[in-house]
Amino acid sequence: MIGASLFPTVGDSEERANQLILWLLDNIIWPIVLLAFVIFSVLLPGVFSSAQNIQFLLFSSAALGMLVLAESLCLLSGNFDLSIGSIAGFSAMFTALFLHEWFPGMPGEVGILVILLVGATIGLGNGVAIGYFGINPFLQTLAFFIIFRGAITILSSLSVAPLPGAYTFLGGSTIATIPGLGDLGPLSNVPVAILVLLALYAIAWYVLNYTRFGLAVYAVGGDATSAKEAGIPTERVIVAVFVISGALSALSGLLFTGYLRAATPTLARGDLFPAFAAAVIGGISLFGGRGDVKNAFGGLMLISMIQIGLVQLGVDAEQIQFVNGIVLLGAIYLYAIESRLRARVLSE
Repeated sequence: MIGASLFPTVGDSEERANQLILWLLDNIIWPIVLLAFVIFSVLLPGVFSSAQNIQFLLFSSAALGMLVLAESLCLLSGNFDLSIGSIAGFSAMFTALFLHEWFPGMPGEVGILVILLVGATIGLGNGVAIGYFGINPFLQTLAFFIIFRGAITILSSLSVAPLPGAYTFLGGSTIATIPGLGDLGPLSNVPVAILVLLALYAIAWYVLNYTRFGLAVYAVGGDATSAKEAGIPTERVIVAVFVISGALSALSGLLFTGYLRAATPTLARGDLFPAFAAAVIGGISLFGGRGDVKNAFGGLMLISMIQIGLVQLGVDAEQIQFVNGIVLLGAIYLYAIESRLRARVLSE
């Protein structure tokens, strides 16, 4: 017995090896991100790896990052949301018209509350239909995707600008413009949108891993029936997930508006599938209950690096769209391979 306690058995070594393999499978996105960064740094020497370009990478991906976070949350709950891009575009256009034409002179801070309320309300509609009425999430969110994408052009076929500075602050200002901070040196030029991006992912990571709500989301995504039998109000959890998803999508629209300095009819139009791909590449399970938003952030970085790197290499927009499709297909295959390896390791 003493020898057994001092020296690990073969079974213990195999268990540790399996745990290491599972950890690597869960975090496989980060070696891929590093590889992509090295490749683009070699192809674009002195440009891609510069601090200025890394800052631009984070800044330009902030709005998409909110959509990735929204989609990740839905996937973790065992659902998915096809309407996130339409919610971002519609809420941005609705609020821009609210501030620019319907109630000119209204403070920008009110506009921020309005856009978040619009997104959360649409998310509430999704959540109630799916959670309480049992509507298939694909059909429900596909319908909202079509409805609100069409509603954008009904509201306006032209870009809406100018908008109050307080409204575009989060998406288009730098730290230097935050009242009371003073001169922070090089940090003064860091966009506020980067702080929003990092803060929201940190908050989401903490909530999902260390709060009862986060555990409930994982439980519902893993097995909704068992979660309900354990006393978890599955319907309310699903509603809450879609309300948060709607609010995050609206926040994406707000960041896009600040970035562009206007609300455009095409805002976030093509961002559903990159957001979905980033979440899946980041290891968020298509069947719910497994994944980590910190790795979804890695998926976001990979998607953004590919797009920005290709633009800097002079690749045409149509070819970039083709590459996006290849990346999405690769994400699906990668997920399938990872799932099989995981099942094999767990069976052993």
